Order: sequence, then C-alpha cells, then structure tokens
Amino acid sequence: MNNYDVIIAGCGVAGLYTAINLSDDMNILITSKMELTLCNTALAQGGIAGVYNSPDDSPELHKQDTLVAGGFENDIETTSILCEEAKIDIEKIISLGVEFDKTHNGDFHRTLEGGHGKHRIFHHKDTTGFEIETKLLEYVKTLPNVEILENALICDIKKTQTGFSFDILKDDIHGTYNSRYAVIATGGIGRVYERTTNSAIATGDGIAFAYNMGAEIKNISYIQFHPTAFNDKYNRECFLISEAVRGEGAYLKNFRGERFMQNYDKRLELAPRDVVSHSIMFETSKTQSSTFYIDITHKEPEFIKNRFPMIYEKLLDLGYDMTKDMIPVFPCQHYLMGGIKVDKNAETTVDNLFACGECSCTGVHGNNRLASNSLLEALVFPRRAAAIINERRKTKSNAPLVSYEFASNDSAPHIPKGIRTEIRKIMQTAYFVMPDIDALFEGYDRLNQIKEILYTGRFKIDRDFVEAKSLATVAYLILQEANKTATENAEIDAAKWAEYELNNY
Repeated sequence: MNNYDVIIAGCGVAGLYTAINLSDDMNILITSKMELTLCNTALAQGGIAGVYNSPDDSPELHKQDTLVAGGFENDIETTSILCEEAKIDIEKIISLGVEFDKTHNGDFHRTLEGGHGKHRIFHHKDTTGFEIETKLLEYVKTLPNVEILENALICDIKKTQTGFSFDILKDDIHGTYNSRYAVIATGGIGRVYERTTNSAIATGDGIAFAYNMGAEIKNISYIQFHPTAFNDKYNRECFLISEAVRGEGAYLKNFRGERFMQNYDKRLELAPRDVVSHSIMFETSKTQSSTFYIDITHKEPEFIKNRFPMIYEKLLDLGYDMTKDMIPVFPCQHYLMGGIKVDKNAETTVDNLFACGECSCTGVHGNNRLASNSLLEALVFPRRAAAIINERRKTKSNAPLVSYEFASNDSAPHIPKGIRTEIRKIMQTAYFVMPDIDALFEGYDRLNQIKEILYTGRFKIDRDFVEAKSLATVAYLILQEANKTATENAEIDAAKWAEYELNNY
C-alpha cells in the first residue's frame, strides 16, 4: 500500500512543480513536513526573475547579471539553461492560474531588484511566493495520481536495490514508504542559525539524508545573508524587507540617518546582496553601531501601500509605518547557494535520486544568489528532472520494490536538552557575514563531537532528534568546507609573503 513510482520530499514550489511535470500514469507521493504552505516558497516576497515577452531584455543579459552577482563562480551551462528556459516555466505557471501584477495597459509589470540591469522581476504585489505556492498546490490537489501526506516527518531515507525506502513519522506512528525514484525538495538550512528569514521547517533534513546516502555535497558554505531583515532581536524568524523595496527606491541609512552605500559600491542600494551585507558590516565597524534603517518615506504613501501591502501591514503590527518611519534592519541568514550536488537535470551522484530547489546545488547562483532567481531555479530544474524520470521509467524494471527495515527506538531516551541551541550559537558566532577564523576551527571541533553523539547514541526518533541530527550534519559540513577554504587561503597568503621576502631581501 505504501509503494510509489516517485516520492517527493517537500511541498514547496520545487516539489509541487516536479509532480506537475511527471507523467500522469505514475503513482506519486508528496510529503509535507508540517502544514502544506509552511515553506520558504510561501515566504518569498519579491518575485520571479526571467525574460518572457520582454522586448528590451534578453536571456543573455539576465545571464550576465547572474554571473556578476555570483562572482563568476556560477556553472556556465546550468546558468544558461536557467536564463534561456525561464520563458517556458513562467508561461506554464501563468497557464496554471498564477497571477502576476499588470500595468494599466495590460502588460505584465516587471520590477527592478539589486544586481539586475533590467526590469525583469514578475511579481504578485509583495507575496509572489505565496501566490505561486497556493496556485500550484490547488492544481496538484486535482491530480488523481498524486497523494499528499501533510504533517509527515521524514526520519530517514535509505537506498535499496530497487529504489528508496522512507521512514515517515505521521500521527506518532512510523511507516515505511518505498519508491523507484526519489526527489528531495526540502528547502533551506536557515534554522542552523540563531536568526533567519526561513520558515520553521528549514533544518536541512534533505541535505543530511542525501549526504548519508553518499550523495556529493557542494559549496554548502556558500550562504547568503540578506541585508534587510527586520532587526528583531527577540524572534528566531526575522521578517524580511524585500529586495524590491530597494528596487523601488528605498535608501539604506546608518544610525545617524545618513546614506552610506556610496562609500562602498557605485551601485548604491542596488548592489547585490552580499555586497550590501558586507557594506553594513564595514559600516558597523566604522561607526561602532549596529543600528541601520531602510527608508522609503520619500515615496508617495499610496504607492507604498499598494506596492507592498503585506510588508506595510506586517510592519504596522511591529509598530512601524513605512510611509512615515525608517525601518530598523540588519543582515540575517536567508539562503543557501550550495547543497546537494546535481547535474543539469537535477540528478544527484546517487542513481535515481534527484534534488530540486534550495537544497540542491545546480551551480546557477555562484557564491551569491541574484535576487529572484530562486523561484525560477525551483521551476526550471524540477521540470528537467521530471522529464528524465518520465523517460527513464519507460525502460525501468517493474520488479517488486524492496523495503528497508528501519530500527524502532520508541523506548529510547530523548536527546540531551540544548543541542540545537548550541549548534545555532556556534554558527552565529563562527560563520556569519564576516567569518571569525578562530571560532571556525573551535566550532568545527565541537560540531564534530555533537554529530558523533547523535549518530552513535541511541535516542528516540522524533522531531527533536531528526532536526538536531540534520542541523548538526549541515553545520558540520559548512564549517568543514569553510575551514578548508580558510586554510587554503592562509597557505596562499603565506606563499605570497614568502615570495615577497625572497624577492626583496
């Protein structure tokens, strides 16, 4: 009863769009860790970047902006695919009922965001992600071959002779679910930090599962810190002030109420996110103050309310009127550019295991994601993954699925208290916008110890354990990669200094 052709882990746009593009004669299961719309997709405000019926823009220009933002560390082939195929998926989701804002003449309204040289961001007010998520979810629910399992915690995934076995905890009962193909679309890793813009489910579970199955993990230390999260020192989830606010002309100001971006980058507030975040940290050091604001009060109040209705209402709840007040902001963990290494069709280094969306590393983002490319990536590559699965299934054996025997630890003790809190503190201290080299090495050693405790100890397999194990694994991998980079850079610097001394003394 629990056998499927494809199991998709994750109910955000990447997971839903994979299901939409799979053949309708396949038996498909989509799992949602908590409620269906609790995902990073639903939180995406700004929009979706892409060239679609855009006479003054081109995929090549979009590609160049993506490469510049990514420090030219992007994968050229997948970046070309992303930009050239954007029109296919933007057109398709419109046909599925997704509504984007339009101008008075009926054309789509395209806004500007940091790092973009053209107005190419399609949006639905300031709730684009929620619009896409709900419309795709509504469509998927009509598909008779797709089952959605809500509030279902994946505890583990194992590779078998015939495919994959999933240990899923639903209503406090563990069940084994099998499939020939598996798609991991579990989103980001934000909860590995003390403060993040991510939703509560973003604990890196899918990355940990893939790593434990032997999948290659790439560029996991490439983490984006959004420069304009609401400066909330009391909540773990920080409300995001969209990139589009700066795109519509907002200014960044320091504690004196002075603009400062002109001191760091000629693109001012429209520089890419990593540049703005680093500029804020430099300004913090210079002024000895971590108080910063985003200010759009010079724009017409009705324009602000109509363009950013959700942000406006949310800030009112927090005690700020963005038509009159400067809004306190500070960098916050936002997005992961690396993750599970995949090819141009979203397949991992494990046969028939695919990864899509933020948990994957397609290489399109380089070392810094260009604004609004995330929703686009979560459409283009799931479609390509589905095409490969559709084709491969035609010649796949129909042998009975093998089921893995998962251990049951219901009588085991709960994990020690405070593990997740310690992991978050280590990451916030060691690897924020400007990494602390000493803390990197100390944090890595401690994370190695925590990971060993969770992997070798016998604990009750519940949400706390699964998430702690995922956070420990992801944090360990991030600092492992960051330490390697720091060591290599130190060796390069030492070599340069040795060469300098040799030539000058």
